[in-house]
Amino acid sequence: AFHPDDRMLNPAGTVQGGMVAAMLDDTMGPALLVGSRGTVFASSIDMTVSFLRPVKPGRVVGRGRLIRRGRQVAFMEAELFDAEGVLLARATSSAVPVPIRA
Repeated sequence: AFHPDDRMLNPAGTVQGGMVAAMLDDTMGPALLVGSRGTVFASSIDMTVSFLRPVKPGRVVGRGRLIRRGRQVAFMEAELFDAEGVLLARATSSAVPVPIRA
């Protein structure tokens, strides 16, 4: 979950789109980390974001999924929901799986 506050607002009074994209990105990356059992992290090579509803300050819940992990590219997606479960934004991303060095 994320808790955007007034410092993240644009002049319209909603969370700035770059902050929304960062929350989505920070939801997809852990999906790859968990899907790899902690052996790789995501180095993003592209990301597409759809802003479906304005994001307001308060609790926002992210759900990320690893769609497919190949040796050279992983495909992920994420969604952000408000406290009532309304879908606010979604994203897809491709990333290079980078091994975590112990």
